[in-house]
Amino acid sequence: GEFQPAFNESVRGATVFIVQSTYPPVENLFELLLMIDAAKRASAYKVIAVMPYFGWARQDRKDRPRVSIGAKLVANLLAASGCDRVMTADLHADQIQGFFDFPVDHIYASSLFLNYLRSLNIENLSIAAPDMGGAKRANAYSRILSCPLIVCHKSRERANVVGSMTAIGEVEGRNIVIIDDMVDTAGTLCKASNMLMEKGALSVRALATHAVLSGAAYENIANSKLKELIVTDTIPLRVPEGADTSKIRVISIAELFGDVINKVYNYQSISTSFVF
Repeated sequence: GEFQPAFNESVRGATVFIVQSTYPPVENLFELLLMIDAAKRASAYKVIAVMPYFGWARQDRKDRPRVSIGAKLVANLLAASGCDRVMTADLHADQIQGFFDFPVDHIYASSLFLNYLRSLNIENLSIAAPDMGGAKRANAYSRILSCPLIVCHKSRERANVVGSMTAIGEVEGRNIVIIDDMVDTAGTLCKASNMLMEKGALSVRALATHAVLSGAAYENIANSKLKELIVTDTIPLRVPEGADTSKIRVISIAELFGDVINKVYNYQSISTSFVF
């Protein structure tokens, strides 16, 4: 079951960008590590890991006794393999950048999403955070779009299972857009959208950078009151046979990464690539 990636041409003295999202299965991460190691042993000048989706990012702290901090371990593995720099999009927690002792280019998909929202010309727009942890991200959108902010408060029965939920802010008569960094089982998004519609919202859309979409996610989205779910292609959609994807819209993040790669390679400032 072992595999051995190899370069079929010389990379001696080259700056090598290796593009690989570390979504399941775990072989995606290990393949990236082997590719970095192969490039360093082939005398590459620099090796930069372009990771549109940074796996294990939700394991950024010990939230209960006797568990690992997976995000820190992944950072250590990348450093041990010889990585010189990491590019990634919308980390689950910004402080993960501090797990690395080399540069991290943290790209936001907000520029893509903001352009899309503006193109819709939505009246009575409100931005919502699906939980307290996403309030900072949602607040940035509401500030830029000059619209009200709603914060949903939830309690979890267990991992990936939402218990009760309520909303803080004016909901009735508003067209609401929920902002999140990723959508996994879509339990939180669907519960939030249903709750907001029950409280008098005119419509509910959702934006999420990373479409993990595990378990019954597709079924949950299809059966929810969500009008639309907009995601990027940091993770390729693995649609089960017969699943309803009519509510899901995918926006490519390739141009955004391409622009940052070009600027990094040419030693140009990348600050203009970030909305927030």
